[in-house]
Amino acid sequence: MSSNHFSRPAPEEIERLLRLTHHDPHSVLGAHPMEQGVVVRAYRPEAERVTLLAESAAPREMRRFHAAGLFETLVEGAREVFSYRLEARYPDGSVFMLDDPYRFLPTLGDLDLHLTAEGRHEQLYEKLGAHVREMSGVAGVSFAVWAPAARGVSIVGDFNNWDGRLHMMRRMGSGVWELFVPGIGPGAIYKYEIRTAEGPMLKSDPYAFKTETPPKTASIVHDARHVFGDQAWMKARAASDPLRRPISIYEVHLGSWRRVPEEDERLLTYRELAYALGDYVSDLGFTHVELMPVMEHPFSKSWGYQVSGFFAPTARHGDPDDFRFFVDHMHSLGVGVILDWVPAHFPKDAWALGRFDGTALYEHLDARQGEHPDWGTYVFNYGRNEVRNFLLANALYWLSEFHVDGLRLDAVASMLYLDYSRREGEWVPNRHGGRENLEALELLRELNAVAHGRFPGTMIIAEESTAWPGVSRPTYVGGLGFTFKWNMGWMHDTLLYFSKDPIHRQFHHNSLTFGFLYAWSENFVLPLSHDEVVHGKRSLLNKMPGDRWQRFANLRALLGYMWAHPGKKLLFMGGEIAQWNEWYSEASLDWHLLGDEAHRGVHSLVRDLNRVYGDEPALWEADVDPSGFHWIDANAGNDNVASFVRVAPSCGRRIVCVSNFSPVVRHGYQIGLPSPGFYREVMNTDAACYGGSNVGNVGGAWSQPVPWHGQPHSAILTLPPLATIWFEGPAPC
Repeated sequence: MSSNHFSRPAPEEIERLLRLTHHDPHSVLGAHPMEQGVVVRAYRPEAERVTLLAESAAPREMRRFHAAGLFETLVEGAREVFSYRLEARYPDGSVFMLDDPYRFLPTLGDLDLHLTAEGRHEQLYEKLGAHVREMSGVAGVSFAVWAPAARGVSIVGDFNNWDGRLHMMRRMGSGVWELFVPGIGPGAIYKYEIRTAEGPMLKSDPYAFKTETPPKTASIVHDARHVFGDQAWMKARAASDPLRRPISIYEVHLGSWRRVPEEDERLLTYRELAYALGDYVSDLGFTHVELMPVMEHPFSKSWGYQVSGFFAPTARHGDPDDFRFFVDHMHSLGVGVILDWVPAHFPKDAWALGRFDGTALYEHLDARQGEHPDWGTYVFNYGRNEVRNFLLANALYWLSEFHVDGLRLDAVASMLYLDYSRREGEWVPNRHGGRENLEALELLRELNAVAHGRFPGTMIIAEESTAWPGVSRPTYVGGLGFTFKWNMGWMHDTLLYFSKDPIHRQFHHNSLTFGFLYAWSENFVLPLSHDEVVHGKRSLLNKMPGDRWQRFANLRALLGYMWAHPGKKLLFMGGEIAQWNEWYSEASLDWHLLGDEAHRGVHSLVRDLNRVYGDEPALWEADVDPSGFHWIDANAGNDNVASFVRVAPSCGRRIVCVSNFSPVVRHGYQIGLPSPGFYREVMNTDAACYGGSNVGNVGGAWSQPVPWHGQPHSAILTLPPLATIWFEGPAPC
């Protein structure tokens, strides 16, 4: 049929299409009903011939109407759009049979676009990104990306020879671009080719579920296949209250926990880690592992804290289903999984989020708001609905799709304060003239409210180092709504105290006691984290003063004191084997140290601390309630002694903790006690099995009706040197 019998797109439409800046290529390409029938157009650059293959008609060769490779034909008499395929022949003799991407309807609806613009689409990851699906009976992948300032967006990848002409996307509402690409599936490698005023850029997908292994940077289509078997765990978690549970967290960097020395220090896979780390943590009695960010990141020495792929577990250890297996297996062992999550900033790599559509899209344009001076990264623009939605949906994605049990938010202080790490004139006040980041506060409150509402029993934990009030208080009373906050003050004060030679500790006794003035102002986790054993801060063991024996004794005393102290526990890997060296992210822990008796002693101590801790409700039932604690003697600084009682209010069970942080044995030391009876010694960090001198109380001590320390009873004890001892009180549950 002659082209004179139907109208053709205007020349400017064709020009925009060929420049790859057409916002609606479907209006030119694909099938279009007309008065005479249905016209079909295709853009196949370099093709010599293109044939239309329709189910209800004979093959029809299409006519080239533009030298750039535009073809068309009219199917006369057709009244509706029909199914068809294209056969493209090339000068080298190759022939390709393909479904036309421009004959399919959009994969996003008006409600999706509206919720995206409002920042209220909690499952946005189900719409944006790459999704394996069928359209009109044809298998393929739907792609969608937010790039409102882009002049044009194409999908490029290994399936189209990275040619942006072949899969141009259409722009829909809210600046979202969309296209269904038939004939591809899981494993397809892709990026977005985004056209700006300065030219094209290749960008990885912000919503990619899988990525190439760094240093490669492309996104990979992934369709989750793992079927979780943790229904009992999830049901029990939903019925639990983490505030009133024993929580002992082992913080892990997966890339350096353990490697395979026989294979050139190869990293363990997620599945290998599931078994090796799972068995190890389960044996030591930790209730949870906290993983430093597993989200994809380009630079391994950032430890994962400069994220480029927020929805993709790093490919260094396997694919997303491998990581799902890891979480599932941990749950089968009774171990929860917490992920570090980084909503504060992101790196400037040209292929990632930064200046995504040629403009400051996810970040502020003004460097006073949009760049972090300490880390050389971009700061998220929390005032933009779509950016808040990206972060909210990302947090919910890990909780929903991977069944993780909590998120630990990194660098929350940098989110709360507009002047964080900035001098005068380097920051922009909020609309009230203050330093609080009001938009970040809105995001944090929304995240915590939604996460706790949708996933009861999960933990959202803040690494927040300032005195911001109500971090772990409910949003309905004006708090930020976190489950827990890291107690950075306790950590700094306690490590300061332990770093002092015992002869000087009497002058720093308030470092032990001061934290109890605010111990119940928040729901606290006590962290001895990775941040305390890097960058010249020395390992925990090397922070301790004295000779070799005293260093080990000090570390054991610290751990015993910490496990008895109100607050949930967190210990970074390597602390349990008393590493001498600082943590190094590019090598395995020093596992050979367990061949030494002193290191094995600390290892055994951590196991026993966790065991007794988990069995004793007095040590965790009232962590967030002052009724679960009272001092025996807070003022024995001259003796380097601290003593207190932990109580389970539900049944009155008591654990008495006495620490002697001096290197001398204290014989005949009188301690006030709350009730009569026998106080059984259930933990002694100086026991010979832990590498200590085996000084103790021969199983325990009987109280006498002699008032002391404001208590109605007391006992005469022997306090071992540089040690913490626990006594089980006579009021059983």
